[in-house]
Amino acid sequence: MIKFDEKKKWESVSGALKLRPMIEAYVDQVWEAGIRNFCFLGIGGTYASALQVESHVKEKSAIHVCVENAAFYNYTGNRNLGRDTLAVFSSVSGTTEEVVAAVEKLKAAGANVLGFVDTPDSPLAGMSDFLVTYDMNEQLKLFMVADRLMYLAGDFPDYREYYQELDAHLPRVLVEVEKEADAFGEAFAQKHHRDAMHYFVAAGNQYGAAYSYAMCYWEEQHWLRTKSIHAAEFFHGMLEIVECDTPITLFLGEDAQRPLAERVAGFLPQVCGNYTLIDTKDYALKGISEKYRGNLSHLVMHAVTERIDAHIERLNRHPMTIRRYYRTLKY
Repeated sequence: MIKFDEKKKWESVSGALKLRPMIEAYVDQVWEAGIRNFCFLGIGGTYASALQVESHVKEKSAIHVCVENAAFYNYTGNRNLGRDTLAVFSSVSGTTEEVVAAVEKLKAAGANVLGFVDTPDSPLAGMSDFLVTYDMNEQLKLFMVADRLMYLAGDFPDYREYYQELDAHLPRVLVEVEKEADAFGEAFAQKHHRDAMHYFVAAGNQYGAAYSYAMCYWEEQHWLRTKSIHAAEFFHGMLEIVECDTPITLFLGEDAQRPLAERVAGFLPQVCGNYTLIDTKDYALKGISEKYRGNLSHLVMHAVTERIDAHIERLNRHPMTIRRYYRTLKY
């Protein structure tokens, strides 16, 4: 398999899961202080990750979690956020200008800030009241915060059982998904690596995954034109531009919004001969209980799309690290 280091993948997920006691300690401290206002902040890919967290919490808990796009927040603000707020964000570089400005604004309003920052000597690391430095596995880290909050609110009674399963099985499960998905990823890449336009459709925690995949991977890294759309909105516009050869990929997860994606899956064969369904139900996830599979659908989908990316990169002879404009030009 190209671009696949099994040991590194396994250790990366295991290492992220080992952060949980540190995350729990800080979240518990904030909860005991009486904070009940939670904001997940991001822009671009980190905003997409926050959307996945929001969908997860809305389905399972009564606690109020908001998601703020950093650029939106810098101009419109949010008067609900202040001294009683825990703001959570993730950043690789620690220098993203919109997020730096948003965190400054949040701190000026009195918010508590939990930062997952991969670069320890960066502006955003220095601005975090509580800092976790560990690269990769962004969604897993953000979900650990949300899951702990739901547990403290009494909405996730089997929290400990759930994480025992993840500790025991998740690193292996995600490695196995990548191995199993490699042949599919190669075939998909062969078919679509030169698409003039490609549509990604999803619902639930998969929508943030599709939004991120279209924007941060196909557009930013592969330089391929895409559009992402929520399955609930598909029948309010997009369906009218679908033709027999329109390239469409539908992500199907296993959370409460799966029926929205299934409705699209039922429609596409009537009008389109160039669609692909990627369904997390097709992967065994041995050791993970049925009731928890929906929580992990976004991670399973990411493992599948990583195989697509590896093969598109090879076929197009375009390293995913190259940027034309991002952090290259002033804008």
